[in-house]
Amino acid sequence: MIFTYFLNKDATKPLYVQLYDYIKTEIESGRIHAGEKLPSIRFLSKELHVSKQTIENAYQQLASEGYVESRPKSGFIVLPIEEQAVAQAHISPEDSPRPEAAPKFEYDFKYGDIELELFPKKIWKQCINAAMDGAAEDILLYGPHQGSAELREEIRKYVRKARGISCSTEQIFIFGGTQQSIGFLSRLLNLRGENVAMENPGYEGVRSVFLDEGSHIIPISLEKDGICTYKLEDVSARALYVTPSHQFPMGMVLSVGKRNQLLHWANEANSYIIEDDYDGEFRYIGKPIPSLKSLDKEERVVYCGTFSKCFLPAARISYVILPPSLVENGIQGIKAYSQSASPILQKALAIFIKEGYFERHIRRMRTVYQQKHQVLLQAIDEFMGDHVKVIGQRAGLHLLIMLRNGNAGNLINIASEHRIHVYSPAKNWLKQDQAPDCYVMLGFGGLTKEKIHKGIKQLAIIWKFLI
Repeated sequence: MIFTYFLNKDATKPLYVQLYDYIKTEIESGRIHAGEKLPSIRFLSKELHVSKQTIENAYQQLASEGYVESRPKSGFIVLPIEEQAVAQAHISPEDSPRPEAAPKFEYDFKYGDIELELFPKKIWKQCINAAMDGAAEDILLYGPHQGSAELREEIRKYVRKARGISCSTEQIFIFGGTQQSIGFLSRLLNLRGENVAMENPGYEGVRSVFLDEGSHIIPISLEKDGICTYKLEDVSARALYVTPSHQFPMGMVLSVGKRNQLLHWANEANSYIIEDDYDGEFRYIGKPIPSLKSLDKEERVVYCGTFSKCFLPAARISYVILPPSLVENGIQGIKAYSQSASPILQKALAIFIKEGYFERHIRRMRTVYQQKHQVLLQAIDEFMGDHVKVIGQRAGLHLLIMLRNGNAGNLINIASEHRIHVYSPAKNWLKQDQAPDCYVMLGFGGLTKEKIHKGIKQLAIIWKFLI
C-alpha cells in the first residue's frame, strides 16, 4: 500500500494527527479495506520524510480507536468497522460515490450459464496437468497463429461425427470466442463497407462486431421455420449470418427446405453464409437436421463453433471451418494476429476430447438439460397456463415466453424487485424500439430443477397469474 498524501509541516496541527486523520478517513470511506496491511513504519517514514516516531504515534492512535491492530510479524492490519462509522465518514465533495453492489437474485434465469455442479473438474484438472507436461514451447508461448494442430485434428473428427461435416485440419482456425471469430471473418471476407444480412432479431454480440468492422447490416425478418428466404432474394449482401440450429433469440430451427434455399441463394449471389452453431448439441424435439455446412457443395458456407455452451465458457475457445477456397487467404490473414486462445487450454481440451471425456460430457449434459427443459415447460404450463405462449422450445439452453397481456418491461422490473432475474430479448432487434414488448427470455442451463420450478412458481405469484 502506498499513500499519496502530503503532510503540511507548516500547519499548526501535528504531523502525526494529520496522518492519523488521513488514514482514518480512508478507512471509513472504504478506500482502505478491512484486512489490508498498512505500510511499515520504516517504509512510510522514508516515503513521507518524517520521523519513525511520527508514523508510530499515528498508528498507535488508530489502534487505540479500533481502526487497526498490531499483529506480531505482520505489522498493522486494518479492522472491519461498523456501518454507522462508514455512514459518518468525511468524504470530500470531489470524491465520487462508490457504486452500489449488484443485487443478489434468488432465481436468475440468465442465458449462457451452464450446469456447474456436474462439470468434471477433476478430469479437467487432470487434462490441464497433462498439458503442462508437454514441451514448454508448445504451451508457454503464444502458440501457432491458426491454433493447436492437435486440437484442430480433434475438432475435425468431432464435427465429422456430430455434425456431418467433412473437412481437413487445415480448414480449421481457433479463436478466443465467437466475437473474435466474426472479426476474423469480417476481414477475411472483406466485409468493410459491404452489406451483411442478418436475422432480425439476431445475436446482438455478433452484430456489434460487424458494425465495428464497418459493415452495413441488412435485417431479414423471421417466420415460424426461420429466416424469410423470399426477402433475402431481393437483397444484395456479401454475407449472411444465421443461427439455423437454434435461432437466437427466438429459438426456431431452420427447416431443411430453407437450408437448401439459402445455399442456392449464396451460390447465385456469389455470397457467403456464416453458420453459427452455438448450441447445436442440445436438441429436445424432432429429428436432427443436417448442418448447413454438411449440405454445402459449392464452398459457400463458413461454419462457426464454440465450446462455451457445450463445455466451458471460461475456456474462451471457438473455431471456424473455412471452405477450401478461403484457407490460404485465411492463413495469410491470421499471421498479423497473435493466437487469442490459451495454448495450455487448447492442449488440455485436445486431451479431453481425445480421451473420450468430451463426448461423455455432452451425452450427460444433453440428458441433464433435457430434464431441466422439461421442468421449465411443465412449470410454465402449471403456473402460467394460458397467460403465456412458449416460443423456441425445440433446442438450446433458453426459450422465450410471449405474454398474452401485460408489458414485459414492467413485469421484468417487478420480478427484479422480488429477487427474480428474467430478461428482455429486445437488444437483439436491429432497432430496439421496434421490438415487441411481450417477450421474456428464460435461460435455464445454470439453475437446478428445483430452482427452475420454484422460480417460475414465484414469478407467477408476483405477476398474479392464476395458480
